[in-house]
Amino acid sequence: MENKSSELRSVKPIFWISTLYFAMGIPFVTINAVSGIMYKDMGVSDSKITFWTALIMFSWTLKPLWSPFLEIYKTKKFFVVATQFAIGILFALVALTLPLPDFFKYSIALFAVVAFCGATHDIAADGTYINFLTNREQAKYIGWQGAFYNLAKIISSGVLVYFAGVLEKTKGVVNAWMIIMGIYGLLFFALAVYHYAVLPKENKKEKEIRKAGNIRKELLEVITSFFKKKNIMWAVLFIILYRFAEGFAIKIAPLFFKAPRSSGGLGLSTSDIGLIYGTYGSAAFILGSVLAGYFIAARGLKKSLIWLCSAFNIPFVVYALLAYFQPTELLPVGVAVVVEYFGYGFGFVGLMLYIMQQIAPGEHKTAHYAFATGIMNLGVMLPGMFSGMISDWIGYKMFFIWVLIATIPAFVVTLLVPFSHPEKLKEH
Repeated sequence: MENKSSELRSVKPIFWISTLYFAMGIPFVTINAVSGIMYKDMGVSDSKITFWTALIMFSWTLKPLWSPFLEIYKTKKFFVVATQFAIGILFALVALTLPLPDFFKYSIALFAVVAFCGATHDIAADGTYINFLTNREQAKYIGWQGAFYNLAKIISSGVLVYFAGVLEKTKGVVNAWMIIMGIYGLLFFALAVYHYAVLPKENKKEKEIRKAGNIRKELLEVITSFFKKKNIMWAVLFIILYRFAEGFAIKIAPLFFKAPRSSGGLGLSTSDIGLIYGTYGSAAFILGSVLAGYFIAARGLKKSLIWLCSAFNIPFVVYALLAYFQPTELLPVGVAVVVEYFGYGFGFVGLMLYIMQQIAPGEHKTAHYAFATGIMNLGVMLPGMFSGMISDWIGYKMFFIWVLIATIPAFVVTLLVPFSHPEKLKEH
């Protein structure tokens, strides 16, 4: 059906795909990375930051459990626009809580609701992409989808963090971050209005009417059939442990950059972190991801996997070196981040392809892919929750040694993980 829902379109797909996936990236990056820098600026301890900002990411792990229920009520466009308006309001409320004595308690609760709305938005956005584009169009725009998601990362953890650092010098820490949270709020109000105008409308006649009881039955079937797959426990162990060390490192690294040198940190300004960690690091991630695709295409995933695992995990050594030498110049810090993020992008592709090619195939391919990525996020979330507690206990220098030790399980499962489906290395 090559002109799939074409009669319902008012604009070319690129004009809503770009903004939709940009909107998808912002809440995830803001909660996972930017909020930690903000709380560090405001004097919250590493253990408190990492535990709570990791815990509230649980919505992205659990989203496959409520995604089928969105089919019962309203349309995908409704949920996209509604969640964007809600996220805009929530960010504005976060801004208002920051001057309060108990700002952390109130703001983290609001961020938890942002996470739920963000995960729900992801479901509706992916559903829009799948339902309103033909197979040919999906392939055509997949690169744009990833590019704008990563642009959100650059804007949020790069440009806006840099701007927060500039504002801190004139407005003070609290006012600076109130302005940044206000910008997030205004951005999502604008996105909601824009998507209300440009997103394709769902044909209500074609919308399947489904009952909650049937949805629950389908969901149970999806879950049980997932765990009946061949070698599934090995595969689950692999997708959890592959990113185990990252779960520790990714939460502490920006806090380590921000911490004073007397505490073992690098004493970087918020602007420096935004420039180096958010912008250069994100660009290196994209480059690594692109090159990894060519590398895997030439060798095949099975032969490439241990090299991808090495590229993903070995670069964490740069943080151990930075903690040991505590350089005062920005150049070695920037080079270290570029190396780590390049390896991160290069190695991450292997994990996603394994999920796509070895776990997802079967009757419920899309649902099993979502379910597997949820489990994968759980593998990052759990170590992230306790990373601050460990770093507070043993200090940054020993913590990053611990991160290197934590990479060992990834190498073990990568060497042992089975390939249940044959690779198709050639098109013909």
